Amino acid sequence: MAKSTFSGPVRSLAGFINAGYNSVVSLTADTTITVASHAGRVLITNDADGKFTLPSIVVTEPTDKTDPNQLCNLGAQFTFIVVTAATDMDILTDGTDKFVGGAYVGIDDSAAGKTFISAAANDVITQNGTTKGGLVGSIVVVTAMASAKYHVAAQLLGSGTLVTPFANS
Repeated sequence: MAKSTFSGPVRSLAGFINAGYNSVVSLTADTTITVASHAGRVLITNDADGKFTLPSIVVTEPTDKTDPNQLCNLGAQFTFIVVTAATDMDILTDGTDKFVGGAYVGIDDSAAGKTFISAAANDVITQNGTTKGGLVGSIVVVTAMASAKYHVAAQLLGSGTLVTPFANS
């Protein structure tokens, strides 16, 4: 089925299934993420030191709100799952957009863990496979929520003395 666009609410009484070959995208090198190619898909990170740059948030209200070619990308969601343990993996914004939200980093084989909240100027999430998370199975979900604000919810797997994965570029 080709790309479909709806201008009003869509209701399914039995749910939606997002499955199939094109529902998962393997990121094997530094990648500039786009709404068209990556939003709503599972992004598996196969680059231990990859740099994954999110698209700039566009909040421009279109003249025709039913236009499928509008540039507004509010609500676009990107789900990153680590499948190759990180060594210096970054999820970055354009530098103007910032992160709002938090990341829980759990220590492998332990009940201990720590939650880190992003600071107002944070525009980078770094995973190193240990103290900042990024072991296989770590997940980061990022959603364009408002002008210059990406919401982040992360469950990261790490080890050692934990430190925040959030930073400024």
